[in-house]
Amino acid sequence: MNRREANGHAADLPAGVDAPVFAEPWQAQAFAMTVALHDKGLFSWSDWAEALSTEVKKPGAAADGHDYYEHWLAALEGLLASKGLAAKPDVDAMTEAWERAAHATPHGKPILLENDPGPAE
Repeated sequence: MNRREANGHAADLPAGVDAPVFAEPWQAQAFAMTVALHDKGLFSWSDWAEALSTEVKKPGAAADGHDYYEHWLAALEGLLASKGLAAKPDVDAMTEAWERAAHATPHGKPILLENDPGPAE
């Protein structure tokens, strides 16, 4: 859905604003998590801006910005680790569990963490 579809009023939008706000659902989720964690007081906007800026400025960042939300996610993970809220190994383990659960879930069904069969032996 783009802004025009969500709003329903094309005249209310600036010219050229009809592209999706987020290219993938995970990008919207990463954005929402960042806002929610800030709202809970876990970090300041200046902390966030510094973390995101550091990620975006790293060598290898795409000049056209198509990897922006990959940097966003890396910044969020790094900030949570630096604040002692989520260590990288814990985040990596949870990511792997969700990926296993996704592979174990039949197409069209909700992906639930309890569908994780556990690490392969």
